[in-house]
Amino acid sequence: MLWLTIRMSLHIISTFGLLLGISLLAGLAAEYVRLPKVTAFLLVGLLLGPSVLDLIPESHVASFDPLLKLAMALVLFGLGAQFPLRRIRTVLPRSLVLSAGDLIGTMIFVTGGLAICVSFLPDMNLRLALLLGCLALATAPATTVLVLNELRSEGPVTQNAGILVVLNNLAAIIGFEIVLLTIQMMDPESTGEFLPQLGGMLKDIAGATGIGLIAGLMVSFGCGLMHSRRWLSVLVATTTIALGLCESLELPYMLTFLAMGLTVANSSDVGKQIAGELDHLGGLLSVLFFAVHGAELDMQAFMNAGAIGAAYIALRILGKTVGVHVAARITGQSPELRNWLGPTQLSQAGAAIALSTAVVHQIPELGRPVQTVILGSVVLFEIIGPLLIRQAVLRSGEVPIAAAIRHTSATPMGEVRDLWDSIRLSISGLLSGQAPSSDITIERLVQRGVRGISESADFAEIISHIEHSHDNVYPVVNAASQVIGVIRYSVLSDEMFDETVTSLVRAEDLTLPVHDVLHPDHSVMHAHEMFQKTGDDCLPVVSRDEPQTLVGVLRRSDVVHVLIQRLGRE
Repeated sequence: MLWLTIRMSLHIISTFGLLLGISLLAGLAAEYVRLPKVTAFLLVGLLLGPSVLDLIPESHVASFDPLLKLAMALVLFGLGAQFPLRRIRTVLPRSLVLSAGDLIGTMIFVTGGLAICVSFLPDMNLRLALLLGCLALATAPATTVLVLNELRSEGPVTQNAGILVVLNNLAAIIGFEIVLLTIQMMDPESTGEFLPQLGGMLKDIAGATGIGLIAGLMVSFGCGLMHSRRWLSVLVATTTIALGLCESLELPYMLTFLAMGLTVANSSDVGKQIAGELDHLGGLLSVLFFAVHGAELDMQAFMNAGAIGAAYIALRILGKTVGVHVAARITGQSPELRNWLGPTQLSQAGAAIALSTAVVHQIPELGRPVQTVILGSVVLFEIIGPLLIRQAVLRSGEVPIAAAIRHTSATPMGEVRDLWDSIRLSISGLLSGQAPSSDITIERLVQRGVRGISESADFAEIISHIEHSHDNVYPVVNAASQVIGVIRYSVLSDEMFDETVTSLVRAEDLTLPVHDVLHPDHSVMHAHEMFQKTGDDCLPVVSRDEPQTLVGVLRRSDVVHVLIQRLGRE
């Protein structure tokens, strides 16, 4: 009853805030358990949606549709903007072969496998197997691209994953339309003609691409004339106009915004910076996109998919992984590309759902089982897809350490203390030029439980130390516990997390010289002056007696807190 009361009282704006707020909290939790944030957002939507708590009214979900399409359009624009022609020329031949392996393998496994099932699955037939084979080709671009962006991955697997998303979806759309037309023409009661309908499909593709080209040129021209502060307005205005045209003319807008991104990448000297303007807006819309998308996932549809759905899921996984693996082996690609590119293509959502809806409208007797299988399988593919993408780029050594591990420089209690200090400082009107008494030593502020990293520690031990620390600087000590230097997270965080070389790296290989150390009898003001000279958030504290062994570390925030307290009393 309480849920019903909350549900009925929610305004759509409150629903928007609820989805964003809970999704952001889920994103924080996802960092602790090493889940992609996309998966967390999807699970939040699934939890709040009709399948579980039914807290979000369906009318609200439907009202978000324009924003969701805008989010998808921006993702596709950003994807297209990553591939200027000079870059495509070098990788396209290889990517075409890999994509062909993906497409052929998927069609053979899904269509062939389901065709074999005709004899013992009463609801299965060859037409259904052929349509599901085409739909299996599609990969969810938003899921794939946003997980890769979240991880900030770079390398052959990441690069080819983006290109295969484009090629696979183009092939899925075109192949599906041709197969659907063929099935319709084979119907004895059909009055249409194949060539005119095929011509109409090609016109739609040309129209969508043309709008994208014009929109891309408008963005390049407008951003070239205006200050960078207005680039976001130019992008949003052009994107919404183009999206509206596609909706009015019933054109495939995915092609439009891929073409728009490609055009900007190849017609502007600042194409990368233009696409970068979308980061903040795109991030906000992406949270909403996946939360609402999660609310649309139907657990009952997953159960209804039954044996056909289970067969489709298993065969699609086999088709994509085996197809890419064989193509990569034939062309002599690296083991990482052979083993991990296929799993990056398993996410499936919007395109497959839209195409299955088209079958419902045009061939209802086939559309209903097709849609049941797709809606059911999407539940699984959208949850496991981001996990597999993350695993793929991690195992390929294409993720920087900052994105591969869990490390935070702040704690909830620390933030509360800093917030209170800021409020006290503002209310009291204390001036930054005031100086407190200098009779306080740092001895009672030293964090003595902090152990240094042994110079012989391997990479796994270093990572473990970082993950269990809220500092950004880590003292490195020798066998006598003397400080020989520090490891700075700011330097290490951008290095690639490659498990294949972790056994070769030792702490001494990553150690930087340390020029500033403190002693327990130093005053707080002396420590404050040293912190003003460095960007480090903590400094090693060593004993004055020889050998100067590590006592602990002093954190900048603790020094500031004591100074504010002392100023407030004086």
